[in-house]
Amino acid sequence: MSASNITSTHPAVFLLVGMPGLEHLHIWISIPFCFAYTLALLGNCTLLFVIHSDAALHEPMYFFLAMLATIDLVLSSTTLPKMLAIFWFRDREINFHACLVQLFFLHSFSIMESAVLLAMAFDRYVAICKPLHYTTVLTRPLITRIGTAAVARAVTLMTPLLLSLKRFHYCRGPVIAHCYCEHMAVVRLACGDTSFNNIYGMALAMFIVVLDLLFVILSYIFILRAVLQLASREARYKAFGTCVSHIGALLAFYTPAFLSSIMHRVAHRPAPHVHILFAIFYLLFPPMANPIIYGVKTKQIRERVIGLFLKKDV
Repeated sequence: MSASNITSTHPAVFLLVGMPGLEHLHIWISIPFCFAYTLALLGNCTLLFVIHSDAALHEPMYFFLAMLATIDLVLSSTTLPKMLAIFWFRDREINFHACLVQLFFLHSFSIMESAVLLAMAFDRYVAICKPLHYTTVLTRPLITRIGTAAVARAVTLMTPLLLSLKRFHYCRGPVIAHCYCEHMAVVRLACGDTSFNNIYGMALAMFIVVLDLLFVILSYIFILRAVLQLASREARYKAFGTCVSHIGALLAFYTPAFLSSIMHRVAHRPAPHVHILFAIFYLLFPPMANPIIYGVKTKQIRERVIGLFLKKDV
């Protein structure tokens, strides 16, 4: 076997284009992204602070919410600072290994978020279908194991892609037509057989979405059946009302993720910046929306946040 088949040649740095064809609008494009990132930082940091400081919120539901907020902070902070540097300062260079680290964090934490949303569906199932066993089923050791399993699954599934990217010979130049190091955008610069990355990447996305959503849907089938068996209309409304925030978080995460994945791999006619806008929307919308959804719809958190700001005004 020749050395060229077992070694990789990669550029020292990649060049991130930003928005191909819209470079003259980078400053204007950066304004809503900066605003959304600021909201994501403030919202998720506030959630974490409120949950950590209030012992009354040290319950399974809020532990999962803290995991979700942490993941959203990492997801948005992995890409947005560099993206804003491209838009504001034309700082397009990113080290090859830094690019792979960004890619790994981006995709692995997306997988973790899907796992945490599934865990939150399980939390709602136990709370509504087996309320008397809630505290005995969802113990802190179990929550810790769920969090560990979410991290282990993400790392295990993403490692093969990361290793394959390190082995490629990048002969198509160092220019990535994207705002950040997205997997398929990097693969397009590689020479040789990239079928593993194409097939495994698509299969991974579909596996996560289909498998996790299947269990989420099953949870809600049992939840709906339990809610409909409640005697009074008020009790049914109250029980299902506890799920509204979680349903909103599911829609905020899976809808843009699904559209971004399909647009990036299937649709070829739209301009490149359309693909990129979908991808950025997928990254920014859930971290920005989740604190708003839970802050507005969850009474305990809403009261704690209002109390926090009222204390500052006194």
